[in-house]
Amino acid sequence: MNVLVTGGAGFIGSHLVKKLLSLGHRVAVIDNFHPYYSPERKRRQFQVLTSGYDVHLYDVDLLDEKRTESIFKQYQPDCVYHLAALPGVPKSLLQPLDYVDYDIKATINVLTASGRSGAKHVLFASSSSVYGNQERVPLKEEMATGNVISPYAAAKYGAESFCHAYAHLFGYRLTIFRYFTVYGPWGRPDMAISRFIHLLSRGEEIVVYGTRTARDYTFIDDIVDGMVLALRRSGPNDVFNLGSGRPVTMEQLLKKLRIYFPKMRVNYASERMGDVKETWADITKAQQAFDYRPTVPFEKGLEKTIEWAREYEA
Repeated sequence: MNVLVTGGAGFIGSHLVKKLLSLGHRVAVIDNFHPYYSPERKRRQFQVLTSGYDVHLYDVDLLDEKRTESIFKQYQPDCVYHLAALPGVPKSLLQPLDYVDYDIKATINVLTASGRSGAKHVLFASSSSVYGNQERVPLKEEMATGNVISPYAAAKYGAESFCHAYAHLFGYRLTIFRYFTVYGPWGRPDMAISRFIHLLSRGEEIVVYGTRTARDYTFIDDIVDGMVLALRRSGPNDVFNLGSGRPVTMEQLLKKLRIYFPKMRVNYASERMGDVKETWADITKAQQAFDYRPTVPFEKGLEKTIEWAREYEA
């Protein structure tokens, strides 16, 4: 199968590309190596994870509508995973219009190019941020109402709506994934677990924002497995949570980290604007639709991530 992955040099994208290649798919990647975090790091992770495979890599900005459509028509993908986006809540508060560009306008270009090139299935990467602040309850897909608390979440929710519109216009199958706090080797350096491990490995203090927070931390392998399983799903266009279904409190995370970093120092700061208090995925729908069953316990995933970080940092 011809698969095209946008954002394929990012954290989730690189792991997804590796999995698709290992399954025998022909894969092309579009990534503009945006400096949200180090482009050199992205190039390295992509090279390491796809080593030994033949993969087409296009260094192209998806805001370039003509170039994007040209690549799609040349490659003729059977399916498209659209992961490319500008991530992160804090920066969206400072530069919201950038998120309109990269998370909505670029998505429209990909959706249009997918339809015009004859793609049969588009799979879009959204976020649990679209649920806003809904504490102490497992979040079902129908609970996203647009009542979000950050420009990043608003952009993702808006992009989901465009996905539905263009799937109707072009007639391709649509699958939307809502990721819940993904972590693991090569994790985004601005995410809590990656940032904490990086600082603690140097004996530096970590900063925790707010109290009584919790996240549904999901290991990268489980996320990728779910995305690949959904490739051949049947049924109508739909939205699916991809998470572990087991929220971890900040206190539990710090306790686990202290096992590996006994001299850990923590500075507690006030909560940041735009951050939700808790995420907790109800994954029943994905289980029923394509047998999504995460298998990596948090303790094991954290251990693997720390082992990788120590080798990478060395």
